[in-house]
Amino acid sequence: MVTKKHGRYDSYLEQARNLPPIKTAIVHPCSKEAMLAAIEAWQEKFLEPVLVGPEAKIRNAAKEAGVEIEGLEIVPTEHSHAAAQKAVEMAAGGKVQALMKGSLHTDELLGAVVSAQSGLRTERRISHVYAMDIPAYPKPLLITDAAINIRPDLDDKRDIIQNAVDLMRILGLEKPLVAVLAAVETVNSKMPATLDAAALTVMSMRGQITGAIVDGPLAFDNAINLKAAEIKGIVSPVAGKADILLVPDLEAGNMLAKQLMYFADAGAAGLVLGARVPIILTSRSDKVAVRLASAALAKIMVERRFKLEKAHHE
Repeated sequence: MVTKKHGRYDSYLEQARNLPPIKTAIVHPCSKEAMLAAIEAWQEKFLEPVLVGPEAKIRNAAKEAGVEIEGLEIVPTEHSHAAAQKAVEMAAGGKVQALMKGSLHTDELLGAVVSAQSGLRTERRISHVYAMDIPAYPKPLLITDAAINIRPDLDDKRDIIQNAVDLMRILGLEKPLVAVLAAVETVNSKMPATLDAAALTVMSMRGQITGAIVDGPLAFDNAINLKAAEIKGIVSPVAGKADILLVPDLEAGNMLAKQLMYFADAGAAGLVLGARVPIILTSRSDKVAVRLASAALAKIMVERRFKLEKAHHE
């Protein structure tokens, strides 16, 4: 029996190590875990952390984590809500290139990001991606959206797909294959996820989603397993080899990602896309490799986006 190993993140980490660190606001790093995540990424030269939050709590967290933060910039704020607002203001003003969630609630940070006055909103809906490292799957896989959009409508799903496709293209995959998931692979008027999937497939064909091949509805098995698709007689350019899985709603995505993490020993690096800067979301239970992969992905996004914008203006 061949033992399958992790390694899907290796290329991200390698690419990131060849780029300069990005200045990143660590928002409310007031727990041991949040502080360690920031310091690990700093030591790997992925990020140049700016610690935003109550200074006494930040210093206590560093002491508890056993790390040295002398030389790092601290931007003092009164509480977590103020830290989120200040970090967003810094990002909008170009003082930092990315945000990283510390020990505040995700909703608190994203609420500041999507505020009409934030300066970070784009025409796109923001969405979350899990960049998965699954030992049993032969290539990287994105699952979206498992953390932000609870019950996305058709327009939301279009944006969620486009955000994920743009990330995959930044990472070097020219034409990602997107599987729009449902419980079945046929259109059923009583199952809204299948109707959305069919519409998204046509929207892609009509140029409303660009840079990818989109197909659905596809059930999970025939989206990621070619034999399962062949047995069911599914003829599809995506079936069995998806690069991106669009889930019907947050509950399905969250359960899918966590089942893969705990039953299949998968890594899940989290990023928020669709704002003017990438937002790194890490969990207290994440392994070091996963936390570093999240930072590496943000770094690659910032640098590639900068080069594309520079080339566009020349």
